[in-house]
Amino acid sequence: MTRSELIADIAATNPHLRQADVELRDFGAFTVRRRGARMGRNPRTGEAVPVDEKTVPFFKAGGELRSRLNEGRASVVI
Repeated sequence: MTRSELIADIAATNPHLRQADVELRDFGAFTVRRRGARMGRNPRTGEAVPVDEKTVPFFKAGGELRSRLNEGRASVVI
C-alpha cells in the first residue's frame, strides 16, 4: 500500500474527512531489512533448530511523530 492509497482509505472510512484534510507529512518510512540465517531454539524441547534467512518490514518514525509521542515525557537520568 502506498501513502496515497493509505490516505484515500482513511478518507473513505471517515466520511467527515476529505482526502485533502489527511496529511501524513514526516510520519516515517517503511523499509525492508534482511535477517540472516541462524540457529534458534525450540522453547518446548530446548532442541537447536535452524532458522532460514528472511526479510522483515521495518518502520522508522519521522521526527514529528517522535516528538508528538514523547511530548510531555520527562527525560529519565539513571
